[in-house]
Amino acid sequence: MISVSIQIASYLFASILFILSLGGLSSQESAKRGVWYGIAGMIIAILSTVLGPNISGHIYIVIAIAIASVIGIMVARKVEMTSMPQLVAILHSFVGLAAVLVGFGSYLDPHTHQLTGAAHSIHLVEIFIGVFIGAITFTGSIIAWGKLEGRIRSKPLLYPGRHLVNILLVIVCIILGAVFTMATGTSGMVYLIIMTAIASFIGVMLVMAIGGADMPVVVSMLNSYSGWAAAAAGFMLGNDLLIVTGALVGSSGAILSIIMCEAMNRSFFSVIFGGFGNTPTGSLKAVEGEVTATDHEEVSNLLKEAASVVIVPGYGMAVAKAQFPVYEMVNTLRKADKEVRFGIHPVAGRLPGHMNVLLAEANVPYDIVLEMEEINDDLVETDVVLVIGANDIVNPGAEDDPASPIYGMPVIQVWNAKQVIVMKRSMATGYAGVQNPLFFKENTDMLYGDAKDSVDKINTYLKA
Repeated sequence: MISVSIQIASYLFASILFILSLGGLSSQESAKRGVWYGIAGMIIAILSTVLGPNISGHIYIVIAIAIASVIGIMVARKVEMTSMPQLVAILHSFVGLAAVLVGFGSYLDPHTHQLTGAAHSIHLVEIFIGVFIGAITFTGSIIAWGKLEGRIRSKPLLYPGRHLVNILLVIVCIILGAVFTMATGTSGMVYLIIMTAIASFIGVMLVMAIGGADMPVVVSMLNSYSGWAAAAAGFMLGNDLLIVTGALVGSSGAILSIIMCEAMNRSFFSVIFGGFGNTPTGSLKAVEGEVTATDHEEVSNLLKEAASVVIVPGYGMAVAKAQFPVYEMVNTLRKADKEVRFGIHPVAGRLPGHMNVLLAEANVPYDIVLEMEEINDDLVETDVVLVIGANDIVNPGAEDDPASPIYGMPVIQVWNAKQVIVMKRSMATGYAGVQNPLFFKENTDMLYGDAKDSVDKINTYLKA
């Protein structure tokens, strides 16, 4: 057992480590160090809590931690990088469920009803708000997981009057909250259960109404929700570290969501309120032109003749695990004194920074990995652009088709280059579910097939 003063000091040290962890994750060079800070902080947090005063049943706690750790290790080793967004989404649901269970447990705790006056009312408000946020996070995260996993269609579910229904449900929850705080003993449990069911339904409908193009922002926003749910659980348990950690996660997730919304030219409130006021109208523009295909040898010849090459990776590269042969191709071209750079869209893949992580995994130098704003102006003077498994982030419809669900989202303007090669398995639409006019442009050729296999074949021709 440790004393209260040692526990408080440990919590403070863990909080500092968590802040350093977030700071380290701000750049690729320091990301690994940031992860280690987070791991160290979490170990200190767990030990100082388990060994703290008034804690009993250590054997059960140790067994639970051991089982959960084994499950976590197994899942982490098994999950592919392409499935990381789904894993993040489902983990958010666990945080939401934990907040709900902590809320119910706290309400049933006899110590809660020994409080009197304002202290009792404030604690009941903490319980109600914590369960409300947790329930929305729980069901919303499950729907997000289903959309990312392909179990639920990515197209938004829109029905007339959905915003009015959601507003009315929130008002009902507020009324239930007022009645809940005035209930005596545990008689308010029925109101808490009804509110939990309503909040769970709201979570489902909010995320169901958001289309695939906005799912990266949704995942980030659910991350914020899970942080606030954890902070609410901290208030219910009287745990200062949980409050601080939850606030860090909640605020950083919200800031990231706002940054992503700005990068996608989306309204932050429109996204978090289920597409409120942001539904496109009209019919999509008819796609004009003819699709032309090419082969690996022709692409290798284009690369040999090019002086500047830009590579735009997407989810297809992640699925095919093509980042390693891509790095090999980059080295071959750079040895031939060609300028090779990467253009990264902020929401390429299905999670912020997805492509950056994949390229770092293949040891691609950071200095040739550029953000969308840095690369767009140079595309006019670029000889060849290789689009590897990307679709929506290079769709010109985002700029010239007001009826498109991705209209207004800044995209990488690859069509301005002299020649564009798009590597895809087929002509299937992207996650937003709309056809890409880029494929039909005169300076665009399609190279069909698995991205890794295609790059391997191009490398063979380049070396020959």
